[in-house]
Amino acid sequence: MVPVIQAVPLTDDVILRPATERDAEALLRAYTRNRDHLRRWEPRRPEEFFTLAGQAHRLKDLLEQRAEGRAMPWVLADGDEIVGRMTLNSIIRGPFLSADLGYWIDARYTGRGLATTAVLEVCRMADHDLGLHRVAAGTLVDNVASQSVLLKTGFEPIGLAPRYLEIDGRWQDHRLFQRILNDRRAM
Repeated sequence: MVPVIQAVPLTDDVILRPATERDAEALLRAYTRNRDHLRRWEPRRPEEFFTLAGQAHRLKDLLEQRAEGRAMPWVLADGDEIVGRMTLNSIIRGPFLSADLGYWIDARYTGRGLATTAVLEVCRMADHDLGLHRVAAGTLVDNVASQSVLLKTGFEPIGLAPRYLEIDGRWQDHRLFQRILNDRRAM
């Protein structure tokens, strides 16, 4: 059963809310607008990614993972415009109760504290609504801004992973972080 996750205001204008099927067009606009901004931090995207069909397919897959309890995708929305994403991927139950956090913020919205506030909210929901014990995240070694967000939100560095992910066409080293949410017993 998928828990009910409510929208949360992050600022007077921006809310964090669960992604829906209706977000494909707004996600397409957001990714197209931020293509150059995100290139350095993401895997290389095929041209289909920057189409409505590509976004609809990707969103459908994420929502199926959410229905199965394996992912939780959110969008940051300013009215009808998507200005960021937060996703808990690879949700694992049992004695691990863990997930991996990925996120990005629209180039026009960086430096406003949105990522920090959204990560805090996602961690709160991961703990209280999803019943997780731990959230992990990784950043490129030189992504100081993202590392700052993680440190400000209670994540601790746990190591360096050489050639961890293929980002921008190259296998790149990542700094790994985790945040322990609670010490409840796994059910």
